[in-house]
Amino acid sequence: MEERTNALGEFLRARRERLRPEDAGLATTGYRRTPGLRREEVAMLAGISTDYYLRLEQGRDRAPSAQVLDALARVLQLDADETTFLYALSRARPKRSPQARLEKVPEGTLRLLDAIPMPAFVEDRYLTVLAANQLAEALSPNMRAGVNRLAAAFLDPHDRELHDDWEQATAAAVGQLRAVMGTETADPRMVTLVGELSIKSERFRRLWARQDIVRRAGSRTRLHHPEVGDLDLHREKLIVAGTDNQVLVIYHAEPGTASAQALTLLGSIAVSAEPAADPAAPTSYGHRNETSP
Repeated sequence: MEERTNALGEFLRARRERLRPEDAGLATTGYRRTPGLRREEVAMLAGISTDYYLRLEQGRDRAPSAQVLDALARVLQLDADETTFLYALSRARPKRSPQARLEKVPEGTLRLLDAIPMPAFVEDRYLTVLAANQLAEALSPNMRAGVNRLAAAFLDPHDRELHDDWEQATAAAVGQLRAVMGTETADPRMVTLVGELSIKSERFRRLWARQDIVRRAGSRTRLHHPEVGDLDLHREKLIVAGTDNQVLVIYHAEPGTASAQALTLLGSIAVSAEPAADPAAPTSYGHRNETSP
């Protein structure tokens, strides 16, 4: 029997509880037992009955009209990505859990990884690294194949020391994971990952409950590397065509800056630390293509 979830109701409730009455132009009087807007306030502002809104939150009505969704998006002050996510949840239907499958990075992308003179790796939809070049592994051991970047961010203290913008980066990563998951709430790998992090990290648990939706996009990041010092880098995220949501992540610095010089130094350190190649070994990219069930 397929498990039914109430993703739409959970999303509405989480967003409602994050809004203060004054954010919605409402005057507050007296003590409020719960945070955020009340259900009846959301219903009034959206022009729907309180009973109907209650049915949406409780999962007794899962197919609101476009007019209702637009009104709720306006009242809950959702941005464009969050509104798209709200629409997707309203169209959701119970699905069978996806079958486990091996996931491989395309050979052309692996060759590109070796050719890029900057830290670069490929991650899957669960934010697990599938393949990485030498400079990425020199930038952080958590950028090597097989490491789940989200788990490392929350559970490895060294990853927190590396990222000067750790709080911002972790919040964005959680929002990206939720956006990628979408309505596939029965995906066993996603359920396992979210469950493990919810148990082990109080910060992850709070961020996941916020129901933030963040689109995968490039950004700037500040790192403090133990060997080459401070780095101010751009991080690009490019979809790998022909795959199931694989993303090529590339770090690069502004030319002529101290960060660019530091990346060059890091590359020299990585090359000098590389063991001598075995003539009988496979190509450099052939043994870094991680598979995942």
